[in-house]
Amino acid sequence: MRKRLEAVFYAFPIQLIILHLRSHQLIIGVWLGILLLLSGAVGRKLGFLYLFLDPEYLGMVNFWSFFFVGFAFGGLLMTWNLTTYLLMAHYFPFLASLSRPFTKFCINNILLPLAFFIYYMAAVIHFQSKFEELPFEDIFQNCLGLFFGATSLIVLNLVYFFFTNKDISSYNRPAQSPPHLTKSIAPGRRGVDLDEIKQDRKRWRVETYLTEAFLPRVVRSVAHYDSRLLMNIFRQNHLNALIIQLLSMLLLMGLGQMMDYAAFRIPAAASIFILGSVILAIIGALIYWFDQWWVTAFILLMIIVNFITSFELLTFRNKAYGMNYETAPAVYDYKNLQKICHPDTVAADQAATIAILEKWLQKARQYPSHKPKMVLMCVSGGGLRSATWSVKVAQTADSLLQGALLDQTVLITGASGGMIGMAYLREVLLRQKLGAPMQLYHPKHVHYISKDLLNSVAFTIVSNDLFLPWAKFQTGGFRYRKDRGYILERQLNENTLGILDKTIGDYRAPEAEALVPMIYVTPMVVNDARRLVISPQGVSFMMNTPAGIQNPHITEIDAVDFSRLFAHQNASELRFLTALRMNATYPYVLPNVYLPATPGIEAMDAGLRDNYGVLSATRFIQVFQDWIRENTSGVVLLQISSSQKTGAIPPSDRQGAIKTLFNPIGIAGQIISLQEFEQDAGIGFLYDLLGEDFFQVIRFIYRPSQANRMAASISFHLTQGERENVLNAIYNPENQSGLRQLQQLLQ
Repeated sequence: MRKRLEAVFYAFPIQLIILHLRSHQLIIGVWLGILLLLSGAVGRKLGFLYLFLDPEYLGMVNFWSFFFVGFAFGGLLMTWNLTTYLLMAHYFPFLASLSRPFTKFCINNILLPLAFFIYYMAAVIHFQSKFEELPFEDIFQNCLGLFFGATSLIVLNLVYFFFTNKDISSYNRPAQSPPHLTKSIAPGRRGVDLDEIKQDRKRWRVETYLTEAFLPRVVRSVAHYDSRLLMNIFRQNHLNALIIQLLSMLLLMGLGQMMDYAAFRIPAAASIFILGSVILAIIGALIYWFDQWWVTAFILLMIIVNFITSFELLTFRNKAYGMNYETAPAVYDYKNLQKICHPDTVAADQAATIAILEKWLQKARQYPSHKPKMVLMCVSGGGLRSATWSVKVAQTADSLLQGALLDQTVLITGASGGMIGMAYLREVLLRQKLGAPMQLYHPKHVHYISKDLLNSVAFTIVSNDLFLPWAKFQTGGFRYRKDRGYILERQLNENTLGILDKTIGDYRAPEAEALVPMIYVTPMVVNDARRLVISPQGVSFMMNTPAGIQNPHITEIDAVDFSRLFAHQNASELRFLTALRMNATYPYVLPNVYLPATPGIEAMDAGLRDNYGVLSATRFIQVFQDWIRENTSGVVLLQISSSQKTGAIPPSDRQGAIKTLFNPIGIAGQIISLQEFEQDAGIGFLYDLLGEDFFQVIRFIYRPSQANRMAASISFHLTQGERENVLNAIYNPENQSGLRQLQQLLQ
């Protein structure tokens, strides 16, 4: 029994696992990181697991979508084998005496990837049968695509190595020549003496290995071989491994230049596997060439990259498409903001907005009430979940009220996905009013706005943004670089059939005539946390409280009128899709937008300051409260939120000393809760200001259905099951009650 256990323990596959655990934890960490995403242990709320379990390609989940994911997985597996072969082959000199040494290494190095693949396949079957409720034929076809994709890439690599890698039989050598006594250092590794290893003084103990037929074979001694001969074999094998990795990188960069073509936008899960391959290759190269100095080399490399990219020539900042970066930049300092927020300017903007409100009033009076209710719609961030939920709620409520909801809505504010959804629906409404054959309540609009955006972004990150994004495009007379920000706008434009391909200025007249509600897009300035208020109208009154405008020393300016600040940089020509993207710039997934200002400033997701749009709505009501009191019968603040306001309170007991150190940092993770508390205080202020009879709040909150209590993910990707779950939330009792309450108020 003991000998059998020893035979198993000293088998090549087992010893490779042990060597990985001892020396290459960072490389194993790549597999672990992807496994955490796949299992949902990390990023469940963001929906990372669904990218693996329900991948889309060209809008479909089928054999080909899984084939491309499997193909990318095969690439990760082969990169794993190539990298570990480069780093570990010198421990096992017997490989050089075998025919097809790399192939045999791959077979014996399969345990970890095989365990991952089996788990992946089981997870796909479980998810698609239980949550997507797909028939057996579809599940089998998808799994077949995953399997064939992986095997296709593996076979292609092995065929290449079969025809290029040399083994011991390919070299002429003297028979039974004595061991060469000159010190021979294994290529790429410092201090590794191949003679000592092969003569069993430092060799990693292995007694058996698996052949191509998966049969065990006893390892034979190679002490009688010339060290130079063994080194030649390893070097030639290593060279081929490096060539394959280089060709893979070049192929990936080439695919990145094809991002404009939908057929090249592979599933996001495939992009994650490719990213894992890139990370593996980089780590392996650093360890291979620098050995124990690789950490120092990595740090120096990061410092050099940071220094080089600080120069304008190699700076690849994302820009606001349509704006002029060639003219003198806008001055962004407090003194200039005060000039923009001058009382005379504010008064002019207020008068222009009141003119819009007067036209809205004429339109709203067609409904039964002599003095109509004014509706301000606040939609939350939350990716496609929020976009889908906002469109569904607005469509349902407006159809029940026979158009009264959107006609009586003055302003739409919010963040991220919710604003994308409502901006799209507003454009449909505008075209319908202008006579286009648009059906506002058609289900296809929910379908369009919920179509995948993440695959294109993820693919562009790994194929373009990680390298050098040289490709350019032209819009508004200016040229900009293509990156993940560009591809998100392109994909959103394709999903919505191009109807949002407009500039901010294109909405000036429709809003001024009160044909459609005004929209305030409010991304945040990273540099000082102020909000940018993007609107075709003058909105200087949104920059400070009314008291702060009259007495600048009372309160500080906390927002910026985008159009006035960047008037000389073509603010009105800003692409509307870019404004929506700025408003939905989730950190790292999308690039911050660099604006033409001095000093340079960047804009990112509105959700970091106002995820629900309540701050903008509150200030608007505060500014125009006198007009509202005189001309309306009350204000309805309509909140459409894709997340629950209350949740379970995480305990702080039974925490160790190390975890306790991070508790103060944990408050950063409660940014949305902090916003809720602040905005509820603002809503309470409005109740006191206007009175409970004059001011009402109606909330439509997405909660997962009882049949599937797992909430839809907050990302730019929704599975079919998640989409149905979001749409069915309209039938929840509290949301049905909200619809009835809204009917009573507006009819």
